[in-house]
Amino acid sequence: MDYERELQRFKPVIRTLENITLLGKKVVLKGEDNFVKSGPNIILGNHAGSFKDIAVLFKIVPRPIIFTANQEIFDKDKLNHLIRHYLKHNIKTLGILLDFLLRPMKIPIVYYISNNISKIGTIPVDLYSKKRTAIGKCEENLRKGRAIVLLQGGGMVKKNTTNPFISTFKRGPSIICYNLYKRDGITVPVTPVAIYGTQKPFLTPGKVKVNVGKPMKILDYIEGGFNQTVDRFKTALEAQVKTLLIEMIRS
Repeated sequence: MDYERELQRFKPVIRTLENITLLGKKVVLKGEDNFVKSGPNIILGNHAGSFKDIAVLFKIVPRPIIFTANQEIFDKDKLNHLIRHYLKHNIKTLGILLDFLLRPMKIPIVYYISNNISKIGTIPVDLYSKKRTAIGKCEENLRKGRAIVLLQGGGMVKKNTTNPFISTFKRGPSIICYNLYKRDGITVPVTPVAIYGTQKPFLTPGKVKVNVGKPMKILDYIEGGFNQTVDRFKTALEAQVKTLLIEMIRS
């Protein structure tokens, strides 16, 4: 059974988790028509809102999507630790109390997610070593005409930086596009997405704004060899997401 059928089977559960994750938050979407409806596509955005960013994209992208995710999410004990750390980091002492109070509901959800997340195509990434395996799996899915989401950042606001909501982008998405174009003749459109509002803690009311830009292609940034092209495209993608974010906040 392929991941599209599995994703359809888990759709009611995913919708329920979306609603829980975004409880109290209203999603405001701009640029919806810029989403690529079919064929290979990378959706590239900032990542300052942890698991809430994932819930938002599942909610708004009009086609099945595949995520890359911290491989610790695939282990129930590590996932439980990540959630506890998130609550403590964001709402301090109240977070510890909330983790304790939610435990009877949280544990079954954690076990369910860790046991089933790989079935819907999620690609595990080791955050502390080389990403070659994950890049290969991304390329494999894109060759099959699928859409993958590559969020940039650690899922939190980076204080005391030039732009707290957008971390410096990695080269991975550009490398994937370069490889597929050079090796397979496949030009993958990259859809830039800016997300704002998910940085607010879980259960905090407010708006989540999403601004979707027009797809970008590595063909427009080819110059010199591998490194020059990859770096040019990476820089352009990061700049576009920043532009989308500033435009959205100002509006």
